[in-house]
Amino acid sequence: MATSAPRHPSASRIAHRFAVFCSAVTSRLPFGLSRIVPPTFLGFALINSGTFGVDLLLLTLLHGGLELPIAISVSVAYAIAFGLAFVLNRTFNFRSHAPVGRQAVLYAIAVVVNYVAFILGVGAGLTALGLDYHLARLLAGGCEGVFMYSVMRWVVFREPRGSVAEPKVERTGEAQLAHGALAGVEGADGAVGMPAHAPEERQ
Repeated sequence: MATSAPRHPSASRIAHRFAVFCSAVTSRLPFGLSRIVPPTFLGFALINSGTFGVDLLLLTLLHGGLELPIAISVSVAYAIAFGLAFVLNRTFNFRSHAPVGRQAVLYAIAVVVNYVAFILGVGAGLTALGLDYHLARLLAGGCEGVFMYSVMRWVVFREPRGSVAEPKVERTGEAQLAHGALAGVEGADGAVGMPAHAPEERQ
């Protein structure tokens, strides 16, 4: 049975702060969006925006600089960017402690489906029709973002029943979390190192 490697304490601290930040931001979204948008969606958007930038940079270097065929350039850039997205989302966004082997297999299947449907189907297809390859990649990226978040949240990083997972930042008390992010609040109950309830006065 595959086991996950112990996580470095600094990575756990960064992951917790990232979760608190995403929870605080989504709790302040207007027009009722705070009840709809989960913190992991914001985390996914932030992480994958960065890896998408890596994707575009590599695509430009490979196709525009080295003049490799578009299919090869897209494939190499795609593989590197999505490998990076898997590691960052697993560590900092979904904070999963489940065995990495099964997750990697499920993620690889999702990446292949996404690649065929959106990268080759939408991206390369629009490029073949005469659309600029950067714009075609952006359009394909919007489609793949919705698909990949859904797969990562409900399939790849879904915690098995009965497993002991790292506590997530709950939606309840997010207003206190937003305020406490700067005041050293660990959760919605109270400050770090302080009792959850006021001590009784001595008689």
